Amino acid sequence: MNTKLVMLASACLMGLIGLVFSFLPLEALRFLGVEPSGSTALLGQLLGALYLGFAMLNWMAKGILIGGIYARPLAMGNFAHFFIGAMALLKGAQTVPQTGDAVWVLLGLYGIFAVLFGLITFRHPLKTKAA
Repeated sequence: MNTKLVMLASACLMGLIGLVFSFLPLEALRFLGVEPSGSTALLGQLLGALYLGFAMLNWMAKGILIGGIYARPLAMGNFAHFFIGAMALLKGAQTVPQTGDAVWVLLGLYGIFAVLFGLITFRHPLKTKAA
């Protein structure tokens, strides 16, 4: 599996979410159907900082060998983030009636990344054949 592509794609997704929540927390919360207040705006900005930090981590680690025992904490952190996030989004999408399409799209992306990082975490990396 091409882990560089997975790391790059996840870094871009989390970087985009992080930038939006860091610099436009009120607008992002309204888009998600949350009426922003002072505390929710602050939590939105903290969420943005978390996403940006995770995006930078993935971006900087995109070129290293990942899988099996190699960079296991990095792979496990990504797997946990996307798997737990997908489960939370699934529960929220099913129980909150005013859930918009954006949550379902995000759920799909999180599910895909959960599967990919699960494969990366629990399988040994394949060595590339020299040409």
